[in-house]
Amino acid sequence: MDKMKFRTEIERIALHKPIDYSSRIVTLGSCFAENISRILLSRKFCVTPQPTGILFNPASIERSLRLMHTRHRITAEELIEADGRWLSYDFHSSISGNNIEEATRNMQQATYTGNEALSDATHLIITLGTAWIYRRRDNGVIVANCHKQPATLFSRELLDVEDICSSLRSIMEMFTGDVIVTISPVRHIGDGLVDNSLSKALLRVAVERIKSEYPTRISYFPSYEILIDDLRDYRFYGDDLVHPSSQAIEYIGEKFFEVATTPACQQLMQRIERIVVASNHRPMNPRSEQYRDFCQKQLQAIASIEGVDLSKEKEFFEHMLQINL
Repeated sequence: MDKMKFRTEIERIALHKPIDYSSRIVTLGSCFAENISRILLSRKFCVTPQPTGILFNPASIERSLRLMHTRHRITAEELIEADGRWLSYDFHSSISGNNIEEATRNMQQATYTGNEALSDATHLIITLGTAWIYRRRDNGVIVANCHKQPATLFSRELLDVEDICSSLRSIMEMFTGDVIVTISPVRHIGDGLVDNSLSKALLRVAVERIKSEYPTRISYFPSYEILIDDLRDYRFYGDDLVHPSSQAIEYIGEKFFEVATTPACQQLMQRIERIVVASNHRPMNPRSEQYRDFCQKQLQAIASIEGVDLSKEKEFFEHMLQINL
């Protein structure tokens, strides 16, 4: 009798060049890129997450990368004022300021940070959120964020496959390392569910076309498909029924590590996770001999791992030994 199946799982697609603890990673894109960054950082990988903030569409990701690549000088003319904050259409609202000087300083620092990280990076992870864009009516420039400005200032448009491919080609030319592209599983219901489906389909077709043009440098990770076709249940969404739940994010993260890392890296990752979990453990009696032995064993484990920043955990266990004296 055949084994019964109650779900469809996504086939594993190995990356061209796996990441490991010597990799230097930059993430760009939608809010799901934050989830990927958080998972990587929690496993102690070297990651620079979204230097210019959340970016949803391919054109804005390309423009942001160009600002960083050229070390673009931010000027006051690029800023707008809204609700007492100074903002830029090229940056997420988290990168702003209470006055022009603070805003330009924060944006310039973000640009320089991104430039330095990208010049040293081995991998760029891009999360595409939508093919829908908003274009300024006064100058025709696509914005990364409307910052709740009047809708009359913008025209809403849908990028076609060639538009998306053009942006991705530019990204591949500016960044010469390995690129991992994924489509965000977040449902952009502000676009409407039908238009959201159209948007995701265009993104997927464009990515497949670019993969054929750069067959040794670009890989696709199916985070969108894992949520839609593998998990495929509303219990794997948050209360808003739009964003994936924490459980879904962890599951997608596990699937990512299965295809994005080597077995040796996965073994090292498990050792590191045990140390991190141990550092988060709070003993009932921190002055006991048993806990002192526990701390010493953790410090020995940390000393046996090279090339990974475990300074926070090392400092914690050394501190606990001091109060144990």
